[in-house]
Amino acid sequence: MAEERTPRTARRRQVRRALTALAALVAGAVALLAILWVALPDPGPLAARNPPTTALIEQRKAEAARARQRYRPQQAWVPLERMSRRLVEAVVAAEDAKFFGHGGFDWDALEDAARHDLARGRFARGASTITQQLAKNLYLGTEKSLLRKAKEAVLAAKLERALPKRRILALYLNVVEWGNGVFGAEAGARHHLGASAGSLTTAQAVLMASMLPAPRKVDLAHPSAWLRRRAVGLLDRLHAERRITDDEHRSASAELERLLAGPAPAVDEPEVPADDEEVVAAPATAPSPAPTPAAAAEEPPNPNPNPTQPVPPSPTEPVPVTPSPGEPAAPAAPPASSP
Repeated sequence: MAEERTPRTARRRQVRRALTALAALVAGAVALLAILWVALPDPGPLAARNPPTTALIEQRKAEAARARQRYRPQQAWVPLERMSRRLVEAVVAAEDAKFFGHGGFDWDALEDAARHDLARGRFARGASTITQQLAKNLYLGTEKSLLRKAKEAVLAAKLERALPKRRILALYLNVVEWGNGVFGAEAGARHHLGASAGSLTTAQAVLMASMLPAPRKVDLAHPSAWLRRRAVGLLDRLHAERRITDDEHRSASAELERLLAGPAPAVDEPEVPADDEEVVAAPATAPSPAPTPAAAAEEPPNPNPNPTQPVPPSPTEPVPVTPSPGEPAAPAAPPASSP
């Protein structure tokens, strides 16, 4: 009997140790998240005012300073209702299709990304939602670490709790990096296409949205294979989802072909390149956008069948058609650019 009990006892001890270690790990993770919740910034004030700068802008300034290069970020705040309807739709479709239906995390996308990364044996695919990307841009920068990811998750939860979806989307579209030294949809549209964010055509909107995984690697004079593929795929997807009509799809396809007609770069990249290493170069001398009055309050756009003009959210988006009671008026604008 003693010989039979010995292996069983050893197995039980191993199980107990494993369970104890797992419990300690879970307790530690919960404690860390609780500490981060208290220690990290409260995004509540962003409901009524725009941030004067972001962690990512300050990171890019520091990178330029280390290289002893001048850096003047281009940024101009515009309200959501003054952005092209198609741009908003294209960005949500490209970056976070379930944005209006999740609480800050797309668990299906996380599962798919985990499977993809395990198959490749490395971190090759991201699954960050628009809310997570906003948390990173506003507060964290592009550092890669498990602690940064934990902070990003906590900040995303705090953003979702403190702000309505449309405010989160408005903030994201005004701070996201759209080129070297270029931040926000207005500056991005003027830098790349010489147009305002509100006047973009369907093809231009799709092209802008397709840049976002690696905006500092985009050169429309020499469009890369990955950009062509993403833009065509995104336009076809909007058509398949009945966001655009057959006629609009045909017209936008022809325009997109013209926009991407330049020769490929000397070193073409079929896959989306990494875009978080330091890239220090003076921003292109595209016309800098003039400061615009910020009006990022959650006021819905006016209905308009013109696809280059904003329209209210689709019925599937759980956001109000009119501002909720007590919603802040348009906040004062921060400086359009920082020296």
